[in-house]
Amino acid sequence: MRKAAVNAPEFPTRHGWVNTDRPYTLDEFRGRIVLLDFWTYGCINCQHILPDLQRLEEEYPEELVVIGVHSGKFTAEKENSHIREAILKFGINHPVLNDADYALWNAYAIRAWPTVVLISPTGKVVGQHAGEGIYQVAKPYIEQLLQENRDNIRRSLFTFQQTLLAEQKSSFCFPTKLLAGTGDTLWLSDSGHHRILQLNADGEILMSIGSGEKGFADGTFGQCSFNEPQGLALQDHFLYIADTKNNAIRLANLQAQTLTTLAGTGELDYYFFDERRNEEVLPNSPWDLLIHQNTLYIASAGNHQILQMDLNEKVVKRFAGTGREVLANGSLHDACFNQPSSLSQIGNALYVADAEASAIRAIDLEQGLVYTPLGKGLFDFGDKDGDVEDALLQHNMGLVAHDGFLFIADTYNGKIKQFDLYKERVKTILSGLNEPNDLLFHQGYLWVSDTNNHQLVRINRQSQEKKIFRGQ
Repeated sequence: MRKAAVNAPEFPTRHGWVNTDRPYTLDEFRGRIVLLDFWTYGCINCQHILPDLQRLEEEYPEELVVIGVHSGKFTAEKENSHIREAILKFGINHPVLNDADYALWNAYAIRAWPTVVLISPTGKVVGQHAGEGIYQVAKPYIEQLLQENRDNIRRSLFTFQQTLLAEQKSSFCFPTKLLAGTGDTLWLSDSGHHRILQLNADGEILMSIGSGEKGFADGTFGQCSFNEPQGLALQDHFLYIADTKNNAIRLANLQAQTLTTLAGTGELDYYFFDERRNEEVLPNSPWDLLIHQNTLYIASAGNHQILQMDLNEKVVKRFAGTGREVLANGSLHDACFNQPSSLSQIGNALYVADAEASAIRAIDLEQGLVYTPLGKGLFDFGDKDGDVEDALLQHNMGLVAHDGFLFIADTYNGKIKQFDLYKERVKTILSGLNEPNDLLFHQGYLWVSDTNNHQLVRINRQSQEKKIFRGQ
């Protein structure tokens, strides 16, 4: 943590406090240690430090106050309603300030997401740290501040009145990834409820995998647990599940109705192609799965790579991407991804929704090359149809190939877009959604997970008739 000895700048209030009933000033926290968390909700690395922050809050409930400073990267991330939804999704229980115009970001000279700033009980900036691993970095400084200010610490619980969105009337909670099952059934990751659901063609729940409580336990379908599961892949009677926040790949035996863990320990792991060569690795926030020729491909969003698992050996290894976050093409070992969040396939091309770059990437599985059919860079985003040279997406998290087209969940634009790979053109086919996460063509319908509306939308492609499902 880089040290400093200056007065901490006061909080601006231009865009307001997102989940509190009133604004706060820094002076109100004199006598307490304050930790500012500069984050943006779509950033996977920002999500990774939330457990560390919660751990610190639990260990220092009377001495420490955590304040979230949401300095949004994307246009959609600057809106209070969207930030509130993210706070609900991630279970954040501390005040959050909307720093949409980067006033506080600039005042504290922040350069990267996430960054934490520690402020002493006397209002001095102790230092800042960018990146993950916050707990181990911040704890020694907190202990030092407690010793140095032991006579001036205001030891009492800080409580605030949370004001969030009304609870949705749905059996789903932040539903995400979709997968076709046998017959007319489909599978859904009901991520906010930490479970996997089997549905029929009318959206009715047939089966649930997971207790519904956040956890990391194997066992029967009623006893096992997940932590915000996402991607799904099916082979015979085995359902592979990306257990995202557990950093694990789980396997559901649909005949025995039991769940086991194939890869992952619950801990985060980081690796690059220029180190730890030819070693087994752990998944890092796996977001989507796809099976091709007995290989399970894994969109490892947290380490910005595509991994692979031989389904005979059940060992996870690196496949594509250096692990560095930049939009770069080239060989499997030279190319870079940016929070890959969805996978689909046409022939020997594996398509990737590269969310943080607002791009569509492609991997030629025969040639071992990565290229970019749509997208320009980490800060090139927007909402524009047309030729690929001009078209723009905004943090697209889902895609599916169908009839030679790619259909894209343009998540932060709340739209579904069709990408004609032959004509190299993009057009909007559905709008008015709230952060859609995935798409599925099944039994003649297009299904969409309308995630922040806690519902599924089924569209008849011929009549354009839409039907809403909430699992009830």
